[in-house]
Amino acid sequence: MSESPPRNPFPTNSFPDRPDIQVNPKLVLAAGILGLILIAAWTSVFTVPAESEGVVMRFGEFKSTQNSGLHFKFPFGVDRVKLVPVRRQLKQEFGFGTGGNTNRWQSSGQREWADEKAMVTGDLNAALVEWVIQYRIENPKSYLFNVRFADDTLRDASESVMREVVGDRTVDEVITIGRQEIENEALVKLQALVKSYKMGIKIDQVQLKDVNPPTRVQASFNEVNQAQQERESAINVANGEYNKSVPRARGEADQLIRTAEGYAAKRINEAQGDASAFTSQLAQYIKAPEITKQRLYLETMGDVLPRVGKKIIIDESASGILPLLNLGGAQGLIGGGKR
Repeated sequence: MSESPPRNPFPTNSFPDRPDIQVNPKLVLAAGILGLILIAAWTSVFTVPAESEGVVMRFGEFKSTQNSGLHFKFPFGVDRVKLVPVRRQLKQEFGFGTGGNTNRWQSSGQREWADEKAMVTGDLNAALVEWVIQYRIENPKSYLFNVRFADDTLRDASESVMREVVGDRTVDEVITIGRQEIENEALVKLQALVKSYKMGIKIDQVQLKDVNPPTRVQASFNEVNQAQQERESAINVANGEYNKSVPRARGEADQLIRTAEGYAAKRINEAQGDASAFTSQLAQYIKAPEITKQRLYLETMGDVLPRVGKKIIIDESASGILPLLNLGGAQGLIGGGKR
C-alpha cells in the first residue's frame, strides 16, 4: 500500500481576500534616481567654520584649500574635506591634563603623566617637570600630508627637546633660577625641529608649570631651599645696610674734607693779610720811624687798657691816694687819636 504525500497546511487559495501587489518598475527607477539626486546634493555641499580652513582631497590626494563659508565639491565621496583649525591657539600639556578640552592631543592618558614628567638633570638628580606648549597650524597641507599624525609627532618632539634641555642643567637650576632659560632654549630648539620636519606648525610658547623634586626627597629639598632663601635674605639685608652706611660715611668724610679745606684757606688768607699788613707797617716805619712807633704804641695801649679794669696807683713816697686816671676816657682819647 503506497503512502500519500503530506498535506500542505497553507494552500495557495487559503487567503482568497488578499490582493496581489503589483510593483511598477518605472516608479522604482524614478525613486532610485531621486534618491541619488538627493544624496549627490547632500554630499556636494560643505561648510567651513570661521576658525578653520577646509582641505579638499580628491581620491585621497590634495586638491585645494577653502576658506570659511559654503562651498561645493564632487559628491559620492569623490572629494573629501578635512577641517583644520588654523585660527585657533592650540596647546599640549605634559605631565598633567586639564579637563574639558576639545583637542584630543592636548594631553596624554593619566597613566602616562608620571613617565612624562620624570626627568634626570645634568648632575644625575631626578626632577618632576610639567610644561605646556602653545602652537598654531599655519600650513594645512603640510600639517596633513608631510608628517603622519602631526600632533603625536609634536608631542614626541617636545618631550625629546625638554629632556635634552633639562639634562644640560643642575637640579637647582631646573627648580629655581634656570626656569626662564629652560623655556627660551626649549622654544628655540623645538621651533627648529618642527621647521626641519616641515610639519606646518608654528610654536608660539613653551612654559614650565610645576617643577619639583621627587616626592621622597621633597621635604629635604624644601628645607635646603628655605635655607638658601634665608641666606639670600641675610645677604640682601647686609647689602642694604652697606649701601646705607657707606654713602653716609663717604658724605661725612667729604664734609670734613671740605671743612678742613675751608679752614686751611681761611688761615692762609689771614696769614697773607697779616704779612701784607706787616709789610705796609714796615714801609711806613722806614719812612717815619718815630711817628710810626708812637702810632703803634698808642694803638697797642688802646687795645690793652680797656682790659685792665679799675686800678689804684699809689706812689711809694706819697702819703695819700693819687688822683685816679679815667681809663674809660683814655680809651676815647686814644680812639680819637686814631681818627
